[in-house]
Amino acid sequence: MAIPTPPSESKDTAVPRHVAVIMDGNGRWAKARGLPRVAGHRKGVEAVRTAVETAAELGIQYLTLFSFSSENWRRSVQEVGDLMGLLRRYLKSEIADLHAKNVRFRVIGERDRLDPDIGRLIEDAEATTERNTGLTLVLALSYGGRSEIARAAHKMARAVELGLLRADAVDEDHFSAYLDTAGIPDPDLLIRTSGEMRISNFLLWQCAYTEFVFVDKLWPEFGRDDLENAVSDFSRRDRRFGATADSV
Repeated sequence: MAIPTPPSESKDTAVPRHVAVIMDGNGRWAKARGLPRVAGHRKGVEAVRTAVETAAELGIQYLTLFSFSSENWRRSVQEVGDLMGLLRRYLKSEIADLHAKNVRFRVIGERDRLDPDIGRLIEDAEATTERNTGLTLVLALSYGGRSEIARAAHKMARAVELGLLRADAVDEDHFSAYLDTAGIPDPDLLIRTSGEMRISNFLLWQCAYTEFVFVDKLWPEFGRDDLENAVSDFSRRDRRFGATADSV
């Protein structure tokens, strides 16, 4: 069992390689202003733009945003429809700009639950940006950590059944290769907005050694300074990955 040693482990490295964000509080932001929930989601898209720009400027290599959870399907038909409409507009209007800025775009989650036209937009966006070498922007859509782990276990069991993988060869590295995030390093830093202090079924496997920062602001209010402050907080953490201070 290997102890994780991501590039950002060094105490001399101020910037995390991979930042994940639970973007919470759009609905509460709208409610506080007497607006429909969709207005909060629209405002949240503006915060996404700012986060992407800031992450790229700070030298963060991966930014994963929890955009729509597997549990979010339980929301009202109206709100789910509004969210899917915003997603369509984002994919149609933002990908060209991301591509021009050398951003690679990826999606994790159960994309087969999304409408076919959204699936095609995602595939086109990933294909368009796949050779970009700057920030990798990962959207978690129709995503749940437990579901991801269960799906990975099913695929691995199937590989063993077909003789493609020996059962005694199964280890953490092999298992990680069957996750949606295969090829993406584990998050160094996870940020959650709105003051809630839980991870809500997000990247359960990947966050084993992640540093957490909880921010009281609602997501539409989250700006450049907030991301910079979270990264600054991270840079002061002593990350030992289960070892003692003397052995790191």
